[in-house]
Amino acid sequence: MGITERKEREREQMRGLILKTAMRLFLREGFDKVTIRKIAEEIEYSPATIYLYFKDKNEVLFALHTEGFEELYRRQLTISSVNDPLKRLHRHGEVYLSFALENPEYYDLMFIMRGPGEKIVEEKEWGAGLRSYEFLRTNVRECMEAGLLPRVNLDAATFSFWSQVHGIAALIIRERCVMFPKEHLSAIVNGALDFRMGLIMKGNGPMNGKRRK
Repeated sequence: MGITERKEREREQMRGLILKTAMRLFLREGFDKVTIRKIAEEIEYSPATIYLYFKDKNEVLFALHTEGFEELYRRQLTISSVNDPLKRLHRHGEVYLSFALENPEYYDLMFIMRGPGEKIVEEKEWGAGLRSYEFLRTNVRECMEAGLLPRVNLDAATFSFWSQVHGIAALIIRERCVMFPKEHLSAIVNGALDFRMGLIMKGNGPMNGKRRK
């Protein structure tokens, strides 16, 4: 390995250490209470070292969000080969929950933790996050075009599906499901998804006022 390659690897390792440490601090202490100096102290480097990689802590948070959404989108792409749009929508829910429950820290940071989105607003076009939403939105639209879902406001329908799986993920990650034995939780989650899809397929779900004939 040459000098350039070694330096690049070392740089990536340091960047990864900064992000991992920042995530832990953001979740433990809250975004507002964490400073660049505190991140630097945690990894036993000077704040100047952090500034070589990130302009401020908003940029650190944005980088963590982006990493999380990159992984979520990678998983979404795995269901592209499912031809039936309604079956794909069901798989969408499974993939989303799988990502959330296997990466609870990322998910908490992306969707639950309170923190300013200044960097996201500054970027104006946040590709990493918006393309995951658009992937789901396209799936819902294809269900409507195939007559498998009622033709209602597309964003309202997409938000309905998203909010359901987000609610399941958030309740589990924040440990609000103590009423369920842990060994039964997976079956309950799968059952909740099946129940929702079953209502839609029968045509008597909350988005459809009457049973399809």
